[in-house]
Amino acid sequence: MKITITKPNPNDEARMTNGQSSAANSSFVIRHSSFRRRGGFTLIELLLVMVILGILAAIVVPKFANRGEQARQTAAKTQIGAFSTALSAFEVDNGYYPRGKDGLMALMKPPSDAPSWKGAYLEEKGGIPTDPWGRPYLYECPGKHNTSGYDISSAGFDGREGNEDDVTNWQQGK
Repeated sequence: MKITITKPNPNDEARMTNGQSSAANSSFVIRHSSFRRRGGFTLIELLLVMVILGILAAIVVPKFANRGEQARQTAAKTQIGAFSTALSAFEVDNGYYPRGKDGLMALMKPPSDAPSWKGAYLEEKGGIPTDPWGRPYLYECPGKHNTSGYDISSAGFDGREGNEDDVTNWQQGK
């Protein structure tokens, strides 16, 4: 602690006046270095900022947490739409949709029973793409839901067919 004794000045920070309030009557002035504000933040200020950031994170994070799953759902819908376009072109050229569970391969390689095949109808390097969750798309022709056509679906996030997270061509309004 540093104490400096000087002559009184009306602009001084602290005065020792022996009960008198006038600077003219004061004989000594005490300046204490702790009266000056030092740089930096107090613990209360830091805690207040942390609380505000926590509140903002609690509001903002849930709004963005589900965006990844929504993007995967949209990607699966888009890929099913691309399959539908390719299957329609195959049907125009050959008069039927590819049959069986492996029918999507007919979009890339000519099946033995398709003399009018003009593909490849689907240009994907590395074969038939998997769904955004890394599982193969499910194809059936004739379909259970589209009996005069085909069914294409992805089992969604949980990998189980028949629940609300499935992405299908019959739910898309085909």
